[in-house]
Amino acid sequence: MDVQPAPFVPPAPKPRTTPPSTLEMIRIVYRNPLELWGEHTYNEPWISASGVGGHLIVANDPGLIRHVLVDNAKNYKMATVRQKILRPILRDGLLTAEGEVWRRSRKAMAPVFTPRHIFGFAQPMLRRTREFVTRYEGGSISDIAHDMTLLTYDILAETLFSGEIAGGPGSFANEIDRLFETMGRVDPLDLLRAPDWLPRLTRIRGRKTMAYFRKIVTDTVKMREERFKRDPDAVPQDFLTLLLKAEGPDGLTRAEVEDNIITFIGAGHETTARALGWTLYCLAESPWERNRVEQEIDRVLASEPDPTKWLDAMPLTRAAFDEALRLYPPAPSINREPIEPEMWKDLYIPKHTAVLVMPWVVHRHRKLWDRPDAFLPERFHPGNREKIDRFQYLPFGAGPRVCIGASFAMQEAIIALAIMLSRFRFDTTAETKPWPVQKLTTQPQGGLPMQVTPR
Repeated sequence: MDVQPAPFVPPAPKPRTTPPSTLEMIRIVYRNPLELWGEHTYNEPWISASGVGGHLIVANDPGLIRHVLVDNAKNYKMATVRQKILRPILRDGLLTAEGEVWRRSRKAMAPVFTPRHIFGFAQPMLRRTREFVTRYEGGSISDIAHDMTLLTYDILAETLFSGEIAGGPGSFANEIDRLFETMGRVDPLDLLRAPDWLPRLTRIRGRKTMAYFRKIVTDTVKMREERFKRDPDAVPQDFLTLLLKAEGPDGLTRAEVEDNIITFIGAGHETTARALGWTLYCLAESPWERNRVEQEIDRVLASEPDPTKWLDAMPLTRAAFDEALRLYPPAPSINREPIEPEMWKDLYIPKHTAVLVMPWVVHRHRKLWDRPDAFLPERFHPGNREKIDRFQYLPFGAGPRVCIGASFAMQEAIIALAIMLSRFRFDTTAETKPWPVQKLTTQPQGGLPMQVTPR
């Protein structure tokens, strides 16, 4: 009799059974915030407590999450600690801008991410992935986490910038890791809400890397402006062009244009890269799931050449990707702060409270998911995914600030997985021992070394 094995339970920190001391908490938050949360955090609808940095609420209840991110979103601004981490990197990019600056930026970018435009990106995504995977033709052991950073960089450069980002992808991938290692993490002084004039040692170390990215942006804009001057009619109507066209007295400033370019070059591709790496890892450790996905991909690719139709035609492949996003959400924390105090049911939310909506916790919550720590793509199979509450699954956030590139990322991921898994098999090795660490994204510490062999 054919019995399906027990599902794979991928690595994750065990919930704490005792609260950490103040010093220990600061150390954990700096090293890996995913290791901070206790068993009760994964079982209660919310946690309300006072700590080192002031009052804290961890929101797990889908109704409370909806209230904070959607129903009363106007009463919630970006949390102070989050802004202290991200603003030095992204300044007034879409992820960190607020108020009128955010509204202008969102409006300027909306035309790039319409379904028509996203479908137009499918062929470049397909072409870049096909070119990329030729590196695996002889079979090799490769760090898939690093490789996915290179692949998504290639796709981003081709689609949103028409291949015109200054600098090469190899050095870029190394520098993005260094950027997130230094500037993209909580500094203990931020946690203590120390004044801004006190120097943050982590960010001092990241200044050289930050200067590297700013130079890429300046050179990229210069290249496009020179092309405008040479032949305005031949300039591609891509993300970069639309941003530059939005520059002006009633639109974006030059600084805001550059901030949004660095937001998409950095954070915009990093999230998809991490999700692809974790998906390949989970499938490698679940060969019975991988077989189903490979069979589906082979069947669809044999009959449907149009990559814009693959997302709908590959429900099992999409389910595996969605389940990896659940277990390892690229953005593991959404941070808000109420402008005015309020009540939600019997929960009092004081002014200046740090309200954490944490996809990492919500996606593994004992009251919201069956076997929450296991890799079970069937949760997202047709007929099952419709039963999942919109606010218990938040890989792209929710509300007015939902990720503008969500559809772009989903199409990119399915095309990339389809091409990679149709031609190659990805297997773990004795050295594949990733540990999830929260920086700007959920990253595999130690990388993802995998054996890649032609199928």
